Parts: sequence; C-alpha cells; structure tokens
Amino acid sequence: MKISEIAESLGGRVVGDGNHEVFKVANLATAQSNEISFLSDDKMRKYLSETKAGAVIVKADMVDEVSSHNYIVVDVPYVAFAKVAQIFDTTPRSATGIHPSAVIDPTAVLEENVSVGANAVIEAGAHIGEGAQIGPNCFVGKNTIIGKNTKLWANVSIYHNCVIGDRCLFQSGAVIGSDGFGYANERGRWVKIPQVGRVVIGNDVEIGASTTVDRGAIDDTVIEDNVIIDNQVQVAHNDKIGYGTAIAGATVIAGSVSIGKYCIIGGTSVFNGHISVCDGVQILGQVGSNIKKPGKYESYLPVQDASTWARTQVRMYQIEKIYKRLVGVEKKLAEITDNQGKE
Repeated sequence: MKISEIAESLGGRVVGDGNHEVFKVANLATAQSNEISFLSDDKMRKYLSETKAGAVIVKADMVDEVSSHNYIVVDVPYVAFAKVAQIFDTTPRSATGIHPSAVIDPTAVLEENVSVGANAVIEAGAHIGEGAQIGPNCFVGKNTIIGKNTKLWANVSIYHNCVIGDRCLFQSGAVIGSDGFGYANERGRWVKIPQVGRVVIGNDVEIGASTTVDRGAIDDTVIEDNVIIDNQVQVAHNDKIGYGTAIAGATVIAGSVSIGKYCIIGGTSVFNGHISVCDGVQILGQVGSNIKKPGKYESYLPVQDASTWARTQVRMYQIEKIYKRLVGVEKKLAEITDNQGKE
C-alpha cells in the first residue's frame, strides 16, 4: 500500500513521499525500505536516525529528527501500528468451507459463509453465526450459540448451552463451559453438584490457548465485551469479568469472583473465591479480599539467593513467638511507666 493510503485509513498525515509503497510491518531497528514501523517509546528513539524503514509512524514531536524519513503522524503510534498490522495480517483462516469429515447435527443452524474444519463436531440445536470459522477437531455442544465472524482455532471445545458473541477469537485448546469445581462432602465422600449455569461471552472477546472458562453452578459465568484473556488462564464458575479487562497468562480466578471494567491483571495472579474487584484496578500478585478503590496493587516477594531465603523462612516461623515477647515487653514497660507516675 502507498503510505498516503495507510495514513488516510489511520486518520493521520504524511510527511515525506506519500507515494512510497510498503508491504509489511517490521521492527524499527531491522525494518527495510519496503516495510513500515513505528516509534512510541523514547527508549527506541535512538533507532530513528539509523532505521531504513520506508515509513515510520510517530507523534508530531518526533517528525523533524531525521528529515529524510517518510512519516505518518498520528496521536497514538502504538494503536496506529496495531491497525496497520491488521491490514498486512497474513494469518490464515482456521477453516474454509465445510470439510466432508465434519459431523454436523441436522438440527444445527449454520448461517451464510460458515466454515467448519476436518473432524469438527457441531451438536443438536447449535446456532453458528454468519462468517464464523470452526477449526479442525473443534466441539460445539448442544444448543450453543456462536456469533458472527467468531473464529475457533483447532481443538477448541465449547460445551452445551453456551452463548458466544460476535467477532470473538479462541486459540487452540481453549475449553469453554466445562463443569465448575462444585462438590459437597458427606462424611468424607464427595457428592457432585451439577453445574447447570452457562458461560455467556460478549462481543470482541479473545481467549488464549489452553485457557478454561467453567460454566456456572446455578447462575452464569459472564465475560463482557472487549475482554482479552491470555493463555493458560483459569476462570472458575460464576465469575464475572467486566468490559475491557485484560488478563495475562497463568492467572487463576477462583469461583464467584467479580472483576470490574478496564482492569489489568498481571500474569500468574491468583484470586481467592467470593471477592469483588472494582473498575480500573491493576493487579500483580495474590488477591485475598475485596478491592474497592481503583489503583495499582501488588503482592509478591522479590527473588533472593537460596541461603537468604532459607534464613528468612526460619525467622518467619518465629514471628508468633517474637510477637508474644513484644507484647510482654510493652506490658512491662507500661507497668513501669505507671508506677513512676504514681511516685
């Protein structure tokens, strides 16, 4: 594409040769004359004078650093670069057409331009929206609804009665609607509680590889629009995740947790069950109680050498003893002070 065409699609302006053509995106340090890159981080500014990129997406205050470059000037270069990357995206479809080996129940409804890959199974009463792609070996359970232009990569399993919105993306191995971990204990014997709720996922949601979202025990597990969830995340039964929240890899969310809108959850974070997190929270670490105010929260220990960690652990087990001694000292000190006052 011509740089001028790209700039028009971004709502930006060109500085330099708008007729110059590029065909792919690239890193600023390695880009060539037929590639486009971006600069949004001052740490990368040093590469601007050296880059061979055919065009660089920048903010206005960076334009004049090297006058020989072609620029596309925008307000937020990183977002603009993401949109250009979509333009040049070469990711293939997960399925094209209906493969002969796919097993589709006669009562299932497939709207126009739905593609179903090899060995996929779509059960009775399922409804697949227009333009959806169901990859090889996928499973879509009874009465599940999948919205328009939603894409399932290979080996995704979506259980019965789930509701999936439009333009969602599920990476391989994701499991949606499996049973939540619900059991009652009868004198040492575990009695299973049937999980009869659903999973309800909004529009424009992305679910990473091998991530699991459990169905609700009675009420639904709900993921609202525009949520992005990384690989190997556990979302337990009855959880609620608000609009625009991002959850990084290996996070574990126990049951009946409510996470607000526009939250950012760092990788390997852990949430205890039955807690609530308000809108606009950034979290890294373990969350054991409600969070009622927006802000940044961290809970973790820095790495230490093994010998220091071992000594620290020994001292941690002595905290109760030290506490009792301190209380005793404070009590004795109070008695002495009281006696001196009486004298």
